[in-house]
Amino acid sequence: MDRQRVDKWLWHARVVRTRSDAAALAAAGHVRVNGRRVDHPSHTVRLGDVVTVALDRAVRVLKVVAFADRRGSAQDARALREMLE
Repeated sequence: MDRQRVDKWLWHARVVRTRSDAAALAAAGHVRVNGRRVDHPSHTVRLGDVVTVALDRAVRVLKVVAFADRRGSAQDARALREMLE
């Protein structure tokens, strides 16, 4: 696997609770990939991409380190991302 939909990756990395929440964030324009605004949840992310997510009153900057086929535990989710703050 060398790429994945941004909504799936956000859900697998446990940035949001549900995949529909991730899709809504992307559709609303609250997600950026490598500094460019994402306007649809099917936008793909690749290894090494920097994903910026505006959540409530916080902005999270994450680097894509890995992908997963299924949503796992919180420990598995931490292996998918690197915090860049």
